Parts: sequence; C-alpha cells; structure tokens
Amino acid sequence: MSDTRRRVKVYTLNEDRQWDDRGTGHVSSSYVERLKGMSLLVRAESDGSLLLESKINPNTAYQKQQDTLIVWSEAENYDLALSFQEKAGCDEIWEKICQVQGKDPSVEVTQDLIESEEEHIEEMPETSPLIDLPTCELNKLEEIADLVTSVLSSPIRREKLALALENEGYIKKLLQLFQVCENLENTEGLHHLYEIIRGILFLNKATLFEVMFSDECIMDVVGCLEYDPSLSQPKRHREFLTKTAKFKEVIPITDSELRQKIHQTYRVQYIQDIILPTPSVFEENFLSTLTSFIFFNKVEIVSMLQEDEKFLSEVFAQLTDEATDDDKRCELVNFFKEFCAFSQTLQPQNRDAFFKTLAKLGILPALEIVMGMDDLQVRSAATDIFSYLVEFSPSMVREFVMQEAQQSDDDILLINVVIEQMICDTDPELGGAVQLMGLLRTLIDPENMLATANKTEKSEFLNFFYNHCMHVLTAPLLANTSEDKCEKDAVVGSTKSNTICPDNYQTAQLLALILELLTFCVEHHTYHIKNYIMNKDLLRRVLVLMNSKHTFLALCALRFMRRIIGLKDEFYNRYITKGNLFEPVINALLDNGTRYNLLNSAVIELFEFIRVEDIKSLIAHIVENFYNALESIEYVQTFKGLKTKYEQEKDRQSQKLNSVPSILRSNRFRRDARALEEDEEMWFNEDEEEEGEAVVPPVEKSKQEDDFPDSYEKFMETKKAKESEDKENLPKRTSAGGFKFTFSHSASAANGANGANSKSVAAQTSPASSNGSSSKNTALSPAVPAPKGSLVGLVDYPDDEDDDEEEETSPRKRPRLGS
Repeated sequence: MSDTRRRVKVYTLNEDRQWDDRGTGHVSSSYVERLKGMSLLVRAESDGSLLLESKINPNTAYQKQQDTLIVWSEAENYDLALSFQEKAGCDEIWEKICQVQGKDPSVEVTQDLIESEEEHIEEMPETSPLIDLPTCELNKLEEIADLVTSVLSSPIRREKLALALENEGYIKKLLQLFQVCENLENTEGLHHLYEIIRGILFLNKATLFEVMFSDECIMDVVGCLEYDPSLSQPKRHREFLTKTAKFKEVIPITDSELRQKIHQTYRVQYIQDIILPTPSVFEENFLSTLTSFIFFNKVEIVSMLQEDEKFLSEVFAQLTDEATDDDKRCELVNFFKEFCAFSQTLQPQNRDAFFKTLAKLGILPALEIVMGMDDLQVRSAATDIFSYLVEFSPSMVREFVMQEAQQSDDDILLINVVIEQMICDTDPELGGAVQLMGLLRTLIDPENMLATANKTEKSEFLNFFYNHCMHVLTAPLLANTSEDKCEKDAVVGSTKSNTICPDNYQTAQLLALILELLTFCVEHHTYHIKNYIMNKDLLRRVLVLMNSKHTFLALCALRFMRRIIGLKDEFYNRYITKGNLFEPVINALLDNGTRYNLLNSAVIELFEFIRVEDIKSLIAHIVENFYNALESIEYVQTFKGLKTKYEQEKDRQSQKLNSVPSILRSNRFRRDARALEEDEEMWFNEDEEEEGEAVVPPVEKSKQEDDFPDSYEKFMETKKAKESEDKENLPKRTSAGGFKFTFSHSASAANGANGANSKSVAAQTSPASSNGSSSKNTALSPAVPAPKGSLVGLVDYPDDEDDDEEEETSPRKRPRLGS
C-alpha cells in the first residue's frame, strides 16, 4: 500500500459545530491491547506522533461520504472525520470497519438508525417521533435553530429529525412564523429562521423537499434564506424571481403540470446555485438529494416535451420561418439550447431516442439556417446546440451533410457554414472559432467513423470533405500566403527576402487554428491530405508563415512540416527535396540567431529526428545544399551527425559498387532500370510524376557516380575551375555570422509547370568535399556535360538525345534562375 493511499487529514467537530483540522498523517488499522480491540491509528506525517487512536466499536455508526470521507461520533459531542487523499485508501479502511462490525462494505452507514442509539427507542412504536420538537412559537425559534444545527453532524439524529418534521407538518408552521416575523420586522427571529430552513435543506430528505418546493411554500422558503445573519442587509431573491426572471413561453405550453415542473426546477436550481453558500467538504453530501431532485425534474421535463410532437413541430416551423422576427427566433434558439442541455440528464437509451426525435423533426436543416444569421447571440446558441449533436452522434451529422451535398451548392452545406463561422469569428480571442474547430476535428476524425461490411463511412465522408469543404477551410491560408500578398526586396542581386505576412494578431490566430486542423489531417488522413498537399503545393504556402512576426504561427507552420516528415513517406520526401522546402526553415533558424527559444529548439528537433531516423533522401538533400550554412552551429551535434550519416551512406554505396564485377560496370548504359535495387530506386524516382506532385521533367537515369571515377574526377576539375564565375551564388552572411537563403520558389515551379527552369534557388551551398575542403558552387556552361543526379555519389550522364527543357546541373548545386 503506497503512502498516498494511506494519507489522511483528521478532523474534529468543535463546540461551534465547525470542523477543525487536527493534522495530516497516515492511517492504519491494527489490534491495540490497551483498547482490547481493532483500532484506527493515524500517525503524523511530520514527526510520526499519534494523531488518532480510536477503537472500532461494534455499535458505533460509521458513515462513508463522497468516496473519500469516513465520519462517526465517539461521544454525544465528540465527532470525528477522516478525509482520505485517495478513494482506494478510504475503501480499504471502510472494509476493515465493516469487517469488525460484520457489515457489507457496500453500505454507506454501518448501523441501522434505531439499533445504533443507546436509547430505548426500540420500545417505542415505529410511528412515534424520534425527537421531541419544541412547539412552533416565536419564543422557541432559537431553541429550534439550535436543535436543527446540532443534529447535522450525526446521520442518525438527522434521520430522526427529518421523520419528526415530516410527521408533524412542522415546515408549514415554520413558514407561517416567517410571515409573522417579517410583518413584525423581527430581525432576530428571521435570522433564526434562516438557520432553521438552511439546516432542514441539509437534512437531505426528498420528502421534505416535496413540501418545501411546492408552489404553496417555495417563495417563503426563498424568503427565509434572504435573511443570512452574516449580511448587513437581506438579499432580494424573491423580487428577482417574481419580477426580473420572466418565464417565456416560445410556444404556449398547454400542459399545466409541465409548466409547474419548469417553474419549480428553475427556482430550486436558483436556490442551489445562487442562494445557498458554497458547501464545505463535509456539507456537499448534505445536498446530494437536492441535486437528484433537480436531475429527475429535468428528466421529466425532457420526456414530457419529447412526447409532445405537436409542440416541437411548431417550434421548428417558427425557427425556420423567414417571417419570424429576430427576438422571437433568439428565444426559440435559446429554448432549444436549454432543451438539449436538459437532455444530458437522460439515460443513454433515452438520450438516443431524444436526438433521433430532433433529427426526424429537422434540427440540422434548422441549424444550418440560424448559424448563418447575423445575430451573434443566435449564432452562439446554435453553435452550442450543434456541439450537443456532434458530441452525441458525429455519424448522424456526417450522414446529413453527405445527403445534402447531392442537392445543394457547396456554399450552403452545413459543414461549410460551420467553417465560414469559424473564419468570420469577430471575437478578438476567437473563442467561437476554437469551439467550432474542435467540432470539425470530431467530424473528420476517422476514429469515430463507422465501418460495416458493405459501407465504409471513412472513405465516403473523406471523399466528400476533400471535394466539397477543404477548399473553404484552406482559403484564408492560401489568401494570406499568395504572391500578391508578399512584398519583395527589389535590389538587384539581393538575397534578402522581405516577404511580409499580412498577419495581424487575430488573423495569425485564425491561421494557427487552420494549421492545427491540417496537421491533424496529415496524421489521420494519409491518402486524401497527401493528394491535396501535392496538388495545391500546400507545404510551400504554409512555410511562408515561417516569416510571421508571431512566433506561435511560425511554430504552427513548422509543426505542420514536422508531422509530414514524421510519416517518413518517400512521396513527401521527394516533394520536399525537389521543392527545396527546407530553405525557409533554415532561414528562420539563421534569422533567430543565437537566441535559445522554442523556435530554435523546434527546428533543431526537426533535423535531429531526420538524423536519428536516418531518412537518407532528406539527409543527402540537407548536407548537399545547406551544410556550409549549418556547420558553424556547434552547440548541438545534429548537423555534424547529419554529415556523418551522409558520408557513411556514400561509403556504403561505394563499397557496394566495388563488389560488382567490372564487366557489369562497363555495361552501365545498357542496364535495365527494372533491375535497380529498392534502396537505389528511392534515389532514381525523379522520373515518376505523381499527380500534382512537385516534380522536375522526366530524365533518363543511368548509373551511380562511382561507376565512373575517371569521368567524375574530370568533372570535379572543371567544377573547381569555374568557382570564381559563381561568387554571387554563395550564401550571404547574416549579421549573426550565418548564411541566408532566398525562398523564391513559386507554386508553378513546384507543380512542374515550367520544367526544371521554373525552379529558382538562390545561394545554394554545398557540402565539404571528400578531402575536407569546401566545394564552392559553380554555374556550369551548357558545353560541359554535367551529371543530373541530385545525390552526391549518383551521377547520371546525359543521353544522346537533346534535352532542352532541363538545364544541366552539378550534383552539388542547382543554378539560380536566369544565371
């Protein structure tokens, strides 16, 4: 048994009927010779001293409350309580007590009421009152108040008093005295009546509540509770309930019993939430029956309304009628909101029937209309109703919108209305947008989609969502990252990007929400979101937000890319490398300088993941293109580790080729591409164009660099001779001493619209050459036959056929557009 499970606080009841904390310790049960029996022992947590030593008496009534409290009386005016830190510890000690008394541990009170009292109650008839109540007179109010207050700590005496009050019709007599005291302005008597009525509520008896909350008595009960002795002036609760709080019948309720039940529930809820002070840890259980009273009232109200289909049909008709005025519609929506809130009290099977009734009557088409209205209050209430429906049955909502799509335009689909409300939220903190985003996530979550033998909800709904709704969700993102929204430095030859995101704080928050949803899609909708990202060149647009002045938005963009890379999908990897999409991430890292913050850590973690998972295609791309800019970062070993991984892979490939017989290597131009091994094929897939994928034009592939050592040496000599011609292509140093790249690719380039010439990469960097010196970038003359592979160690000679669409590039460098 762990210490936390045995940890308890010990309380005793003082003369003022208040609980005093006697200290915290650890409880155990053991036989105590001095007490001649099993006892409860509590030793202080601080010094091990004995806080409590109490024999478990076979005739004492122990009571378990709220799963973590055990309360009992050891003498008439000495009450004890143990408050456990954990339920498990309370259950264990409770079992020991019940074992000593021979009781079932499932009981909450160990002794019957009559047996537990050491009075001769068993000789009395069962109908006799167990407590003699003072006569109900003004001069007896103080005595009555003392009696009611004194019994609260003893479960047995509470039961006796409740039975006496019930049998003698005592409550109505007390309320008559209240009217007398109020007329006489007898403040002392009114204060006593407050204590009496509050104490009777804490007796926790449903039969007494039925009397107190009847139409005849409830306002006088509220009146008594206005005169709290701790207040200098009485509250005016009755005035609020009768004059301020008006009952609005959106549609006339003809059932008088239903109307009375609604009034009663509202008033009792007001007593519990507003009038009664916040109960202490020991008083909470005193009001459990009051909570149950309200609960069952709500169940009755929902059941009665649900059975009255004529009433509900009329509500729906007026809700969707264009002639209904705004105030009336607001009342109707608020009625439905409260109606749905009440439904949460129903048992699962009854709640199922309730929502099916609403669906049958047309709750979703009605919501579609009211959620698009201008009134903020109406929209807010409609959103709350929609949340109840989504929480209860996302499949029901999905089925409705897919059927709706067959008959309606995309603009008026319910999900698109929800997305537009999210986008157009006027709240500066986007509270409504956050709520709607959560509902959308529930709707597109495959985990709660059904799958049967002949119907797969996941494929059907996701096809619908990506065809009809995704463009609405991404519209703000694409609009805020389009080229005409960006301002660029016009200085000729400058590599500095002045891309400015139009992201005021509210816009930035909205884009962050959209990115959070898209990141969720990457993780859960692998096929659909992959096609969408490739077709829209979405990752490039997202990475524009790395320039945002709001760090949280830049981190959201980075998280989106991190989730994509985390899938270790080679389609994504080729898309990233061909589009040079690490460039904005590395720019952000260099711009961040030496600051040690969340952005720095997140970028480093991205590259560390690539290193640890040994994602070869990404490692090769990073080292070949960016290592010169990153090698100065030495406070982590990530980038040196990437270089090491890269060189190890290069050596492995070299050794692999050296083991191939020379006769096979000499026949390099005739090798069948289908004979490529799987790990090599990963590097040669550049000629495979996926639909919408950012690709370069197909190029005939041949062999690896190590097949041609002589040609490669000649190529490297030519490359070094041309270094001086490409000085302008070297990365520019920033003020922090790092390098700066220009993120100048366009979406058309990524989609392969203009072939390889549509790519524009400024200031590419190259890795260190094999002898340890850095190789600088060169702009190759068209007369020099340059290899076309991007991975060092894989050099492809051009075919005899001219390929005018592709510029010839070195394996360590892609030329700047127009160079």
